This record gives sequence, C-alpha cells and structure tokens, in this order.
Amino acid sequence: MTKKQRTLEIIERLKKEYPDAACTLDYDQAWKLLVSVRLAAQCTDARVNVVVEGLFEKYPSVEALAAADVEDIETIVRPCGLGKSKARDISACMKMLRDEYGGKVPDDFKTLLKLPGVGRKSANLIMGDVFGKPAIVTDTHCIRLTNRMGLVDGIKDPKKVEMALWELVPPEEGSDFCHRLVMHGREICTARTKPYCDRCCLNDICKKVGVE
Repeated sequence: MTKKQRTLEIIERLKKEYPDAACTLDYDQAWKLLVSVRLAAQCTDARVNVVVEGLFEKYPSVEALAAADVEDIETIVRPCGLGKSKARDISACMKMLRDEYGGKVPDDFKTLLKLPGVGRKSANLIMGDVFGKPAIVTDTHCIRLTNRMGLVDGIKDPKKVEMALWELVPPEEGSDFCHRLVMHGREICTARTKPYCDRCCLNDICKKVGVE
C-alpha cells in the first residue's frame, strides 16, 4: 500500500468513525474564530470557549474590540495563558480588520497571514471552516498522528507536515480530515496515555511509528 493509498483509506475510515467533523471552537462569525484560534495557542478549546463568552459579550463587534483597551482585553483572556501577547495580537488584528478590510475577515490565505498573530495553522482553519476552501490545519494532533500513521516520516515542523499532506490528501478532504484527526487524537490515539490501538479503526494499516 502506497502512502497515497493509505491516506485515502484512513480518510474513509475516519469519516465512518467520526461523521460529524467540526471545529471545536465555538463561533458564529469569522472574526470570532480568528480571536478564538489565537487564544487557543497552548490552551484547550474548552477553556477558550468559556473565556470568549465574556470577551464577546463586552465587545460584540470588530469595531468594539478594536477600540478596547489592550489591558482590559488582557484581563479577560488571561485564563488562556500568554495573556499579554495574545491581547496585543487580538487588538492589533481587530484594528487592521477595521481599518484595512472594512471589518471583514479576508478570504485570501496570504492576506490572512498578514494579520497580527495569524500563522499558517490559523489561516488554514479560517480558510477551511469559514470559507469552505481547501485547507490543512497542522496542529499538534495532526503532526503526531500523521507521523504515527506513517503518512509523514519523522517531520515535526508544521509547515513541512502541511506541505507533505498537500501531496497526499485530496484538497476537498483536508479540512474535515484534520478535524477528525483531532477527534481521533483525543479519543483513541492519545498523547498523554498509551494509545488505545486495540480500539482503533486504523490498527491494521497504521505504521505505529513516531510514538511520543
């Protein structure tokens, strides 16, 4: 079985295992997802979802958040960790959206990368979830699982993993595939305990390499 064949088989099996692939960050507008994904760095999505309730209640629009005092943003988002840098990025990002993009989140990948605090992972998440465009989100689950499954060979750099997966994953499958990797990584192929290979739908085709 080639890497391409294994990738397609893994995609199909994970579809059956996790039919409802979705981002675990709560949002109803693109700019809110942009804020939440910045807060999610080194923080759980569950905690972010709780914290942003207060943030968005106080600042319910791009304009309101752009005009907010950075110290006040920091106070609210501090439970997510790295409060100072995250607050600074969120403030600068909202100001740029307000001043340069009419308060709208751009739907172009390279333009998204120009926003403060937005890297490739965040930009891909926005492209896939908000705009329905091809995207591969190389978070820690994606990197760990694709190495373990043998889809990439000992690559830990997020951009290099992303580039390798673009060669294997059909563009229209990328976004949902990455969401399913997150679900599988939390439920079966765990990082903090020994993976539950006996319950894994991929155990007969997984390379089981790069165990961490």
